[in-house]
Amino acid sequence: MLVVDFHYELPEQLIAQEALADRAASRLLLVKSMAQAPQGRFSPNALSPERSSREVNIPPPDFRDFSFRDFPSLLRSSDLLVFNNTRVFPARLYGRRSGSKAQPLSPVNPASRVFLQRRVEILLTRQISQTPNEWECLVRPGRKIGVGEELFFGEEKSSAHSLARHEDQSQEPEKSCELQAEVIARGRFGERTIRFKPVPNFFAIVERLGHVPLPPYIARSDRAADRERYQTVYARERGSVAAPTAGLHFTPEILEQIKNRGIETAEITLHVGLGTFQPVRTVEIEKHELHRESYSISESAAAAINRARENNRRIVAIGTTTVRALEHAAAQSEEGKLCPTTEEADIFIYPGYKFRIVNALLTNFHLPQSTLLMLVCAFAGKENVLAAYRHAVESKYRFYSYGDCMFLE
Repeated sequence: MLVVDFHYELPEQLIAQEALADRAASRLLLVKSMAQAPQGRFSPNALSPERSSREVNIPPPDFRDFSFRDFPSLLRSSDLLVFNNTRVFPARLYGRRSGSKAQPLSPVNPASRVFLQRRVEILLTRQISQTPNEWECLVRPGRKIGVGEELFFGEEKSSAHSLARHEDQSQEPEKSCELQAEVIARGRFGERTIRFKPVPNFFAIVERLGHVPLPPYIARSDRAADRERYQTVYARERGSVAAPTAGLHFTPEILEQIKNRGIETAEITLHVGLGTFQPVRTVEIEKHELHRESYSISESAAAAINRARENNRRIVAIGTTTVRALEHAAAQSEEGKLCPTTEEADIFIYPGYKFRIVNALLTNFHLPQSTLLMLVCAFAGKENVLAAYRHAVESKYRFYSYGDCMFLE
């Protein structure tokens, strides 16, 4: 299966650059799925008795346009909604390199001194060890940062003695920063593994120094408002470098409406990592490998999901990250019955995949040729989804993280 088969045209002006002031003011596109439901469960094409009575005399269009405020009314009272309660942390850090692995300063090139002090950017994507504190990350400029390079973040102080030694270029200045890290391994495409020197309250420093890791298609710097807006209202467990964007539309009022309808909810946690940012660089999608993302399913969440499945109730995933966690967990267990677990998901879902758990999906619109678009196509049928995207473009929906959403059932 070719990556180019998952392409669509999107005018740049439809990429949302700002979040709406009102989360629930987003538009919602209802899409009827053509894909196969989990075996022995609800058919995604079946209308619930609650909705069939008011729709029976309405010719069904291919797609139906709603406001997100209509979402509670599109649900069935027997549904189980599963949310990803991960919390985004300000994972983008700006600092300086030591220059210890650069070429020596040139007396005939004054700019070389500036080069050694050039700003670097890292995006923490996955903590792989707490003691020592080691992280996988993306680094820019990637090709210039080698193994052994030291990186400094926060306020920097150098003694007068060390500055004097640096003036005659005999030694590097001794620097004292709030955070200091060493590059210990090199990966592909700007990936590095770094080790931070021990500090008390590491995450407190990161929260203060870090920037909200807005996606690259948002062509502006992050602002203070993004700390609240690029976060779901139910976010609890810190660890993501990108928001589970389908959840950004929910407000406390919408959640209260869902509760008042007697609709059951459950929460799992999947920390969104590097896979969200990495494009598919292979021609055939089967050759692409996804990065691992850690997730956990509590005993209460597993029990709620198993109970819903036993009673043939529809399980609605809020976001593709929820789908990845649930489907990976189901693949690890006997007969698809979920057990409480903490695992790492590396599951790559594309057309041909048979879903074990999820019956309906709320999701934002995704980039062309992305793994998330492939997941949605696996769920609802490629031609159906790409036609829905064309409808969304023609109807001027807002796209991507701060954009509108679609409900696939």
